Amino acid sequence: MLPIPHEFAIGGVYMPPLLVAGFLGGILTIFTTKWMNHYRISRFFFYPPLVYVSILVIYTVIISTFVIGG
Repeated sequence: MLPIPHEFAIGGVYMPPLLVAGFLGGILTIFTTKWMNHYRISRFFFYPPLVYVSILVIYTVIISTFVIGG
């Protein structure tokens, strides 16, 4: 079995792993959306905010599964 982290201690403050993964996913989403807006890729989406939330969820799941979880 893989060890599952129970909490992260950053500066003496304990944080759950999903909070850290969500924060990192949010940062990556900001960079991705800036890149998509710079190259005007977002104009092809029907509703860009929904696409951005989907990207946030995808990044958070990838980070929590592969980076934090194991």
